[in-house]
Amino acid sequence: MYFFDLDGTLLDSNGVWLDIDVEFLGRFGIGSVPEDYTDYVTHHGFDDSARYTRDYFRLPLTPEEIISAWREMARSAYAGQLELKPGARGFLERARASGIPRALLTSCIPSLCSSALEHHRLLPLLDRVFTAAELGLEKRDPELYRLVARLCRLEAGDCVLFDDSPVYCRAAREAGWQVYGVSDPVFDDRAEEMREVCGPGRFPFDLRSPLPLHL
Repeated sequence: MYFFDLDGTLLDSNGVWLDIDVEFLGRFGIGSVPEDYTDYVTHHGFDDSARYTRDYFRLPLTPEEIISAWREMARSAYAGQLELKPGARGFLERARASGIPRALLTSCIPSLCSSALEHHRLLPLLDRVFTAAELGLEKRDPELYRLVARLCRLEAGDCVLFDDSPVYCRAAREAGWQVYGVSDPVFDDRAEEMREVCGPGRFPFDLRSPLPLHL
């Protein structure tokens, strides 16, 4: 079964979150976004990232208020401004035509995820949608992938993740999944790590490529 990340894999959306960080922190007089902060929030869920943001910058907001602000800033982008990554729709269509089950597995805020799926009419191309928020686990936790495999009644080796994050790819590998790394500019400086995590011939994987032949 194929599992697809949303942000940076199917949807060209990682850049919008960098813009949101700049705009949101600018409201509090923070002129630049530290690299270690960006690295942390890129690889953690929204609840954890909101707490980290509050503590890192000592903001006078609750985590819930921070998430609400992020959600409002991203709403219009996910509802219609963000484009699919090259080849994303075609890859899903070819997988469906080949009889390969397909699911979304994302750490995106569920309401934003739903907006993007509706706008791009992707739901008919997916058999299931899993969000880290609804599962109650972080995508960097291998247990999330074990749980999803159990929910789908699959052996770990029959699960194939397509993702742009080296942290999430590594977690899936630790859970016994196969992984393919989709290139995204936000992780350009971690290309060698992705090659090591994914294995030979699995990074960078272009969604315009043929379906992997081993399934």
